Amino acid sequence: MKQLLLLFLSAQFIITESAAQFTRYIVKLKDKGNNTFSLANPIAYLSQRAIDRRTRYHIPIDSFDLPVTPSYITQIKNVPNVSILNVSKWLNAVTIQTSDANAITTINAFPFVKNISGIAARGGQRSIGFIDKFSNENLYSEPPVANRLTETESDYYNYGAGSFAEVNLHNAQFLHNVGLRGQGMQIALLDAGFTNYATLRSFDSINANGQILGTWDFVSGNADVNDHNHGMECLSIISANIPGQFIGKAPKASFYLYRTEDAATEYPIEEHNWACGAERADSAGVDVISTSLGYTQFDNATLNHTYADMNGKTTMAAMAATMAARKGLLIFAANGNDGNNSWHYLSTPADADSILSVGAVNTSGFVGSFSSYGPSSDGRVKPDVASVGVNAMIQLPSNSIGTGNGTSFACPNMAGMGTCLWQGFPEFNNMKIIRAIQKAGSIFSTPDDRIGYGIPNLKAAFSSLLVDFATSSATINNCTATLSWTSKDVSAMRYEIERKSPGDTAFIKIADVSPSPGSILSNNNYQYSDALDGIANGIISYRIRQIIDTSVATFTAVYIDTAATSFTSNCSVVTGDKIYTIPNPTSNGQAKLVIETTYEVINMLITIYDMKGSLVQKMTSSKFPGRTIIDLPASRLPKGKYIIKVYNGKKDIGTTSLLSL
Repeated sequence: MKQLLLLFLSAQFIITESAAQFTRYIVKLKDKGNNTFSLANPIAYLSQRAIDRRTRYHIPIDSFDLPVTPSYITQIKNVPNVSILNVSKWLNAVTIQTSDANAITTINAFPFVKNISGIAARGGQRSIGFIDKFSNENLYSEPPVANRLTETESDYYNYGAGSFAEVNLHNAQFLHNVGLRGQGMQIALLDAGFTNYATLRSFDSINANGQILGTWDFVSGNADVNDHNHGMECLSIISANIPGQFIGKAPKASFYLYRTEDAATEYPIEEHNWACGAERADSAGVDVISTSLGYTQFDNATLNHTYADMNGKTTMAAMAATMAARKGLLIFAANGNDGNNSWHYLSTPADADSILSVGAVNTSGFVGSFSSYGPSSDGRVKPDVASVGVNAMIQLPSNSIGTGNGTSFACPNMAGMGTCLWQGFPEFNNMKIIRAIQKAGSIFSTPDDRIGYGIPNLKAAFSSLLVDFATSSATINNCTATLSWTSKDVSAMRYEIERKSPGDTAFIKIADVSPSPGSILSNNNYQYSDALDGIANGIISYRIRQIIDTSVATFTAVYIDTAATSFTSNCSVVTGDKIYTIPNPTSNGQAKLVIETTYEVINMLITIYDMKGSLVQKMTSSKFPGRTIIDLPASRLPKGKYIIKVYNGKKDIGTTSLLSL
C-alpha cells in the first residue's frame, strides 16, 4: 500500500486469487543494439530544451538517452495476445499485458531479452477490505488561521494568513519579492491524477495563462489525467493564485501533469510508470520534478520491498530518480507517512541519492508524528529537509480551500520554493541548489532522522548562492583604483564599498552604490572609482557588502566578494593644476570631481553646464594644497554630457567634462 500517502496505521487488503494472478509483466532487455537512433542526433529523441540543459551543465548525452531499440519493441508487440504498456529507456525495459503463457515463453526466447517477470495482477482488481490509499489524509474544509502571522505591505503577494505562515517559515516571501515566482521554470508532477485541474478556482491563473504544457496518463495510455484528487491537491500548493487566501509557492511556473499511479492497486508496475514519467519530463526539458508517491509494500506480498531495499540503488523508482538527477533535473520526493506504523521508515523513491526528500512539519516547525523516519538503509541523511505538511493549505475537490496532512503536501511546498530559488541562479546545476537548500536547514550541523538538515531558510540559501555567484576585481591607473564587480540584484537592494588600506586594522566603508533599476532579479555589472589621495604604498583591499533586504524588520546583508590590488605610486605629490571626474562616464548616479593644486583655495567655485550652455548646478567649496575629492550631484543630472569648470575666485583653475548615462 502507499503508506507514504496515508495516515492510518495499517490497512489490510484481502487479495483474491484471480487478482493476484499476474497479467502484466516487465521485459528487461540486454542492450540497445541495432538502434536506429544515434548519440550524434539527439534532437530525434530529446527536446531542444533538454539538450540545452545538458549543454549548460556539461552533462554528456549517453546510451541512457537513447530510446529502446525500436525493432525490439516491434517484435514484442507482434507476439499474439500481447499489448505494450510503457517503455523505459533508462531501465531498458518494457511493460506488457498478456494472459497468454505461450506469449511469455515466446518473448523470453528472444535473443535480446534478458528476463521477464510478473509485475502486476489485472488492473483495477481489488476485493473485500479495499481502502482507497489516498483517502485518509485528514483533509479539512477550513484552514485554522488564529494566531498566524500576516504578510507585510511590502510583500509582492497578498498571501492571506494561511499561505503566509507557510512561506514565512522558510523566509520564502523574499524570493517572491525579488521577482522569483517561477517564471520560465517547468515543473512535472508525477501523481495519481489531477481531477478538475482545468476548472477549480486555484488553477484559474495557470489555465488562463497557458501554464499547463502537457499531460499524460501512463496507467491508461492517454492524455486524460482526471483520475484522482491527490495530484490536483499537490498541484494547488505550487500553482494557486487566490489573493488574500491561497498563494502557491511558484505560481508563475509552467507544468506537466503525469499520472503514473494506479490508485486502485499497488504493484511495482507503478514504479516502472514513474520511471517512464520521469523520462518524459527529462525529454521535454523540465527543470523540476515533484512527486508525492512512494512504494514499500504491495498487494502481492511476494513483491514487497524491505527496509534494506531503501538504499537508493535497488528499486526501479530510486534508480529512475537518480538517473533523472544525473540528467540535471531537481527532484523533490515525499519522504513518507509511516512514522506511526510498523514500517516506520521512508519509502522509495525518497531513498534515491542526489534528490531532496521532504518530511512534514507544521507552520511552527514541529514535526508531524506521521512523517516517516530516516535514514536510508545505507545510512544517508533522510529526509533531506522538511516543509509544511501538517495542516497544509490545499485546493479541495469541493472547490473550497482547506488543509491536509501528509508529506505528500510538504513535498510540493518545498518543490515550489526550490523552483523559485533555482530560477534565480540558472548558472548553477541541480546539485548546487540541493546543497544550498540543505546548508540553509535549521539543523544543518546536527541533522536527524525526522527533519534531516532541518527547515530551510530560503533567504539564507539565496545569500549563499549569491556569494558563490558574485565576482570582483580591482585595478589601479593614474592614482585611481577601479573596483569592478558582477552580482544579482533588484533596485530595492544596495551596495556598500569598504576599503582596507596599508596601515588600516579593519575595513572602512567608503561609498554606497545603488543598483540598476529593476524589480526582477537580474545579473548586473558595476564599477566604482576610488581616488587614492594620500594612500601609502602596499596592498589595498576592497570588500563589497550587498544589502539584499533593506527593511528594518528583516534587514539582511552579505559580503559577496573581496578584491585586492598592489599600490606602488605616490599620489600625494601634486605638481600642477589638474581636474578630472571619476568614473566617467557614470551610469549609477555617482561621480566625483578630483581637483589638484599646489596651493590652498579658499573661495573655490564649481559650475556645471549642459551642452546648450545653460548653468545647471553651482557649488562653492575650499581646499588645502594637494588633491581634493568632491561628490558631484550626478544622480540629479539627466542623461547627457556636461562641462564642469572650477575657479579660484575669478581665476580659472581648469575645465573637464562628465557623461551621465
